Amino acid sequence: MWYFAVRMARHRVAALVAVACAVLGGAVLVTGTGVLAESGLRSQLPAGRLAGADVVVSADQTFRPGGDLPIALPERGTVPAQVADRLGELPAVTDVISDVSFPAALLDGDGGVVPGEDPKTAGHGWSSTGLLQDAPVDGRKPEGSGEVAVDREMAAAAGVRAGDRVEVVAAGRDAAEYRVSGVVDAPGAGVFFTDATAGRLAGRDSGARAGTVDLIGLRTETGAADSVARAVREQLRDTELVVATGEDRGDLAAPDAVASRTLLILLAGSLAGIVVLITGFVMAGALGVAIAGQRRELALMRAVGATPKQIRRLAASQATVIAAVALVPGAALGYLLAGQFRQQLVERGVLPDALPLTFSPLPALATALLLAAAVQLSARGAAWRTSRLPATEAVAESRSEPREPSRIRTRSGLLLILAATTLSVVPLLSRTVLGAAATSMAGVIGAIGLALVGPALVKRVGDTLARRLRPGTDAPTWLAVANVRGYALRIAGIVSTLAMAVVFVLTYTLAQTTVMTATSDDVRTGTLAQQRLTAPALGALPADTLDAVRETSGVRAAAPVGSTTVVWPYKLLGEDEVEASSAMILPPDSWSVLDLDVRFGSLAGLTGDTVAVSSDVARSRGAGLGQRVGLILGDSTRVTAQVVAIYDRGLGFGPVALSRDLAAGHTTTGLDESILVRTDGTEAAQRELAALAGSRPGLTLEPTDPGTGGGLSEAPPEVWVNLATIVVLLGYLLLSIANKLVATTVQRRAEIATLRLNGTTPRQIRTMMRREAAVIGAAALTAGLALAAIPLTLLGIGFLDRPWPAGPVWLLPATALTIISLAFVTIELPTRRALRTAPAEALGP
Repeated sequence: MWYFAVRMARHRVAALVAVACAVLGGAVLVTGTGVLAESGLRSQLPAGRLAGADVVVSADQTFRPGGDLPIALPERGTVPAQVADRLGELPAVTDVISDVSFPAALLDGDGGVVPGEDPKTAGHGWSSTGLLQDAPVDGRKPEGSGEVAVDREMAAAAGVRAGDRVEVVAAGRDAAEYRVSGVVDAPGAGVFFTDATAGRLAGRDSGARAGTVDLIGLRTETGAADSVARAVREQLRDTELVVATGEDRGDLAAPDAVASRTLLILLAGSLAGIVVLITGFVMAGALGVAIAGQRRELALMRAVGATPKQIRRLAASQATVIAAVALVPGAALGYLLAGQFRQQLVERGVLPDALPLTFSPLPALATALLLAAAVQLSARGAAWRTSRLPATEAVAESRSEPREPSRIRTRSGLLLILAATTLSVVPLLSRTVLGAAATSMAGVIGAIGLALVGPALVKRVGDTLARRLRPGTDAPTWLAVANVRGYALRIAGIVSTLAMAVVFVLTYTLAQTTVMTATSDDVRTGTLAQQRLTAPALGALPADTLDAVRETSGVRAAAPVGSTTVVWPYKLLGEDEVEASSAMILPPDSWSVLDLDVRFGSLAGLTGDTVAVSSDVARSRGAGLGQRVGLILGDSTRVTAQVVAIYDRGLGFGPVALSRDLAAGHTTTGLDESILVRTDGTEAAQRELAALAGSRPGLTLEPTDPGTGGGLSEAPPEVWVNLATIVVLLGYLLLSIANKLVATTVQRRAEIATLRLNGTTPRQIRTMMRREAAVIGAAALTAGLALAAIPLTLLGIGFLDRPWPAGPVWLLPATALTIISLAFVTIELPTRRALRTAPAEALGP
């Protein structure tokens, strides 16, 4: 069977090249998506500043819902300080290090902030140097509240060394002068104070976090790390603390970076559906063309005694050989694509640079299994009819097509189109990113339905064109219409593939641009403040900044606004569901700078344990006004909060907003991230604010409306990734379509040769093929626009209150030009080549 498969493949090179390209591109996309998914599950951060500790104890920064993937929490939790004393008594423990972190930044001689690795957690006590590995000190440790030690990179950037004096902004205090007692040779280690000073700055001597530390590191005797870790777990079995050794230590060093792993899983999940659908569609189409060109050989094999099972196995074997050849380079390129994709995410600020990808054979193996199954199924399905026909009927039909399209196929296609239309309604019910994703999925499902119903539709169009032909119609036009009628299955395969490209480009692109426009409109309309004050280089705003802003001339209102992550368990149709999302942190006077379009309640009620929720969330999770909801905050603390406001602008401002009282003590820094400022609109007020920002190191003043109209930089990560994915998937689609069209035209050499022997001139044949290309291009555009029209209309109504989406005006003409050009070029070139071959040679064996 394998011998026959290889022999047959030698005579159908063009069609099998199309199959190989389809498998190659599919392997690239599926492998790349698999790498992202595996990295989201298994990627490990480097141990970093915890590399010197053999065992690390920390609060559990992961929420593990039953039956679902774990959710990483970004806010640093705390560990009771007395735990360190208990662990220090364990055998083989040589040292116990209690670590606290807080915002700290060094100022240079000009008053500018020296860049640091993570200013939000750059401050530590001197004992935290025990967590470092091989970090010699040039100088000595700090010995009083007026001394600090700094890492080598900071010292070099600030131009200081041991004995110099330097200003430091720490934990929201004003800049204070310190003497540099030493320089620690550990890049990115931060600023080290005495342990007493660090505890005071981090708020561990009083308040909600008194008597706690961020984490505890243990140094052990050589080779005793595992046994000590087991003993520590036994000691802490009744607590919610976690113990890490080896590669797992990196996760405890930076919980906010670990939370990005969840994003990788979400991205892989959002890509997987569309990648698998398009890959399967393209591969099935390419295999259909390849096996359709071999129907005569398969029918003759039936005539000489081959069983239906042998025919299907032969088709599947041939396809498997081609797929195996293309799979290896495709999988290798998939790993390269995943690496480039990660780099783009890092450059966009979607992923932290410290989070690496995980490379293993698993994605390639999963790709091989998935594509092998798809190839087997598609090849056997394409050969099914020929293998089931009686031998004489199979030979008779090998040069033609069935007179009537399959009713089952047609009805299945209509059902899929109906399902796609039903799915298009989702944006009217859910004004969220997930709701908009239904538009893209509806378009693709509708295109697959078109591929099934296509033969019946094309035949009907061909019959209509034939009835409208006038008696004096020229020969090329008559032949083109006859081909459309007689080869509806072949024409439908081409039309549906081109229509898929039209639907994919329009629905996928316009869904993302519409979401970005709606999000931008929400934010622009709902933000009453003209200016935003931040301090990214300091890790957080100094504590007295808000008072200083409010006292500035021309300022009408100012309110601090922060963000965090919450996990919301809820019931949906009786099933337990869990969703993690970003959440704003708002004071009760936030109404003076933000208009969230509150429908019920008031933002003024955001005091104590209270929240405000979007109307979509309130409706889907039963969180009405006055209801109490259970949440898990970003540091894993469980709280119950009362809903005091329900707002409509959830797309721009997120699904939930916490009161400052509720979030207090549950964020990493405990300080404000930004201040929104509403002024009287005069230039004098702007100058006063600019002077205030300029007089304080590290403060950044920027307009809340930069006037960009909602660019990619302001889009949610999922939206940006979906737009970037269009380029890759569209390239795959267009390449596969071109190969399929070329293969289909090449397989018509015998038809072209017969026409020439019957007296048709090469010019008439070229004209016939061009008119077929025109019919194919027009039909693909019409069908694609018809399939995209309903989803995009409903998307526009649901998100923008108008019956059309937002997007670039050139997209539709560019798509039409690409489809028409592709149809003409990929039909014209193979036709010209076929005409250079003598008819007798083309009809030969």
